[in-house]
Amino acid sequence: MLDPLAALRTPDDPPCDVYLTGTVFLDIIFTGLDSAPVRGTESWARGMGSSPGGVANMATALARLGLRTSLAAAFGDDMYGEYCWEALEKGEGIDLSLSRTAPGWHSPVTVSMAYEGERTMVSHGHEAPRPEEPAPGAPPAARACVASLQPGRRQEWIARAARSGSRVFADIGWDETGRWDPDDLADLEHCDAFLPNAQEAMRYTRTDCPRAAARRLAEKVPLAVVTMGAEGAVAVDGATGETAEVPAISVEALDPTGAGDVFVAGFVTGTLAGWPLADRLAFAGLTAALSVQEFGGSLSAPGWVEVAAWWQRVRDFDEQDPAALSRYGFLEALLPGCARPWPLRRAVPTIGFRRS
Repeated sequence: MLDPLAALRTPDDPPCDVYLTGTVFLDIIFTGLDSAPVRGTESWARGMGSSPGGVANMATALARLGLRTSLAAAFGDDMYGEYCWEALEKGEGIDLSLSRTAPGWHSPVTVSMAYEGERTMVSHGHEAPRPEEPAPGAPPAARACVASLQPGRRQEWIARAARSGSRVFADIGWDETGRWDPDDLADLEHCDAFLPNAQEAMRYTRTDCPRAAARRLAEKVPLAVVTMGAEGAVAVDGATGETAEVPAISVEALDPTGAGDVFVAGFVTGTLAGWPLADRLAFAGLTAALSVQEFGGSLSAPGWVEVAAWWQRVRDFDEQDPAALSRYGFLEALLPGCARPWPLRRAVPTIGFRRS
């Protein structure tokens, strides 16, 4: 696997590049639906996939891009939990030494139905029981941490991670309270970068333009990145005043599940590798675009082989826009010399088959 930080590593480096914590779900994704299910009827899907979801989407995306990833999470002691643990630890090489199995707790489950480029999800789960032994007092030493901010609630581990020297990258979900009060984002003071989507950014900044929202957020955090869906993404460096904007890659979106996580993972990778801001935005947008062409969250997260296959394919187009191609020219020096044929498929149909 390509190591994007190979040139930067030293014997004194922390053992992991990125630390994150959260809830792992078992995701079951139904695909091949022509429309939304209709009440009172039975719908048959032409395909399905299953994979660890929730925070596992982000962890998988980071690991597939070659970052040494540490995940702290609770896993059920049911078959779903065993499957998720094995898929993450053995399948993706994610360090789960800070994770635990919770006896008698069943794994949270999400069923996702993908159709017409969107998805509908139904989830079920209960809060994990408290561990018998206290959790470690601080996150492990890491180059970076990825946090999901919770409006109105501080997460003490974020401040501890920042004090220990980790760079904190944060995103946020929809504010169910409807307050959208910037004062609810207290943990933002410990973050190096904040990566909301356009709707979230505009609501928190009381603006009606994603670019204006990014500039406003850059007054509160060193680096503000706002994703704009089909319009791409914009970033503002609050320290230097540098701005960058990269348009989205036009693709046929099959399932947007996990695309935001993949974008963040791509941006974290480029930042830790020391790339220019515009290259980080372009790479993050590319990885997100590759992910929405596949079904599922962690299932669709691309690795370097997928990126290399895309780069090889787009250069073969006879009528390629030279300016658009040059935007991704930085990939040439990064990618492995060979790539599998396009398209690529990672999805699996079931939770797993037992070897005889």
